[in-house]
Amino acid sequence: MTLGRKISIGIIGVIAIPLIVALFLPTQYQVERSIDIGKPASDVFAYIRMLKNQEQYSVWAKKDPNMKKIYTGQDGTVGFVSRWESLDKEVGTGEQEIKMINADALEMETELRFFEPFEGTERSYMKVSSLDQKKSKVIWGFDGSMPYPSNLMLVFMNFEEMIGKDFEEGLSNLKVVLEK
Repeated sequence: MTLGRKISIGIIGVIAIPLIVALFLPTQYQVERSIDIGKPASDVFAYIRMLKNQEQYSVWAKKDPNMKKIYTGQDGTVGFVSRWESLDKEVGTGEQEIKMINADALEMETELRFFEPFEGTERSYMKVSSLDQKKSKVIWGFDGSMPYPSNLMLVFMNFEEMIGKDFEEGLSNLKVVLEK
């Protein structure tokens, strides 16, 4: 076997092995955190369904106090869009749209659309449940997908760590704001 042939087989192997590994990796991911808040569930939900209130507790909203914000529609209703534009690469440019509100079940879903520094569309949700008349549990979650072969990046990107700590901090901020 010639040296050129050995190098060609080696290059093919270096390319093929990660692609084969990616076939067996998940393409979906989910991050979810929760916290107990000393307020009635209906009060908590009334607060979190208003996207403008995220400025008071969301880690990402606080990263760039100079970011440009644009709102379209009526806050707290399906179709409301909160758009942000920041020169800070950690914040970037994107928008969040309320896609579903179930006031009876105290849950909402939003669609996050990222434009810069990367493009992507993901689902986010918040759910509130009553623990008793004066205490509630808030769940904040995020899920998405990375299609094959991009899912290979999930080996190197730990969304649980990356986003989870921001959710925990945001929920702690929310608790402080609501329990004042």
